[in-house]
Amino acid sequence: MFRSKVVVTLRKSILDPQGKAVQHGMHSLGYDGVKNVRIGKFVELEIDAANKEAAETITREVSEKLLANPVMEDFSFTTEEEAR
Repeated sequence: MFRSKVVVTLRKSILDPQGKAVQHGMHSLGYDGVKNVRIGKFVELEIDAANKEAAETITREVSEKLLANPVMEDFSFTTEEEAR
């Protein structure tokens, strides 16, 4: 069994109004040192696969086809084998 952790974020060229709203809220609370906020998604997958490479392939395909919008978003992931 493998666990993949996927992080999906808007591309740097895409405006992030939700991130700007959170940044404004932080400044309202006195956290003026926060200069930029970007909001994304975190997805955790448990994958039953023969090996790590197969689990990574599944994670990449699912991320490309379902989790991330390739026009607006980028993704990165890590995959680790679960202790049995």
